[in-house]
Order: sequence, then structure tokens, then C-alpha cells
Amino acid sequence: MSTISYLFSRPPQWKTQLRGADAQPPAPLRPWLNETGSLTKRLRGVYGNRLAVKLLFHHWKPAFAEECQALQVPHHRYHLIREVLLHADGKPLVLARTVLPEQTIRIAHRNLSHLGTRPLGEVIFAYPDLELRQRYFSAAAANCWSAAVQGGFEIEPGVWGRRTLYAIHRQPLLVSEFFLPAVLEAQPAATGGAA
Repeated sequence: MSTISYLFSRPPQWKTQLRGADAQPPAPLRPWLNETGSLTKRLRGVYGNRLAVKLLFHHWKPAFAEECQALQVPHHRYHLIREVLLHADGKPLVLARTVLPEQTIRIAHRNLSHLGTRPLGEVIFAYPDLELRQRYFSAAAANCWSAAVQGGFEIEPGVWGRRTLYAIHRQPLLVSEFFLPAVLEAQPAATGGAA
């Protein structure tokens, strides 16, 4: 297992735009990928209080080099890396990874480093100045996932996800969310991102 991730043995390939027929996610998944509000809120609209968070990884570690590049932070620095599973009634819905630089945690004046099983989206979408700066997309190849994930979840070839660069008080954080097959069974009523 990677020492900087429970989810990934190596980072997925991210793109800012989906071009070409072979680069398109299934139609039912597009509303989830393009969600601009709180993904947690949207899932709660379907599952209510049955939606829960399982903490998989919560450590101060260096991030992947390309994550540091997206955040525009030095690669050698330690960041808080938080990886979770969003599930309902034991049904796995979303695997998420958040990279929180120390400066972002410090300036946010909220306990972003001690969320526990509280969804990140419930906290960051409370900030009136939250900015969505950039959105990326990926159909993660099977060899990106760790052995723990491949053995524990229904990981099909090309699990689609999105990565969002947010800023709170102009300080960046990076949130990646991958949608497991069961999420397509959820029919959200409204559109609205962070796990």
C-alpha cells in the first residue's frame, strides 16, 4: 500500500475537458460529475441520515506531485490527506480524497483537521467565500487503485471521478471524488460538490 494514500497506488490521469466519444462518462453519471454544490447535500437528499462517512486514511503526508502542482504548493511539504468512503446502509457510493495544505487549515478558522466522520462538504460549503477554481475529470485505470480498494470495492475498469480545486479565503484545497456503481441507483431531485 502507498504510504501517502489508502485509495491509490499511483495518481489517476486527470483532464480538464472530456473530448471524444471514448472520453465520455455514461449519461446517468454526468449530473454527478458536473455537480457544483455540495455532493453530500445531494446524497442526503436521496439517503437522508442513512448517508455515512467511513474514514479510510487521515495523515499528514506529502501529496502526489501532480496534486502539489494543482495546489501550487511545494512538493516536499506535508499536507493533511483525508480519504473516506461515503456509503448508505453499507452500500459504497463514493470514494473521496482531500488534500488540505496547512495554510488552508490555519486560515479557515474551522476544525478542518478534525472532521472525523463528518462529511467535508457540510463544512466547506458553509463558507460564503468558497471558490470553485478548477474541475478535472478522470476514468481511473484499474492499476491506479490500491490492492485494498481493488479487493474491497466493486472497482470496474474506468471508474469515473472528478477532482475540484476549491479555495477558502483564497487558500486552496483539492477534493477528488470517484463514483461507485451503486451511486447510479440514487436519483437525486436537484443539482448541487465536496464529499
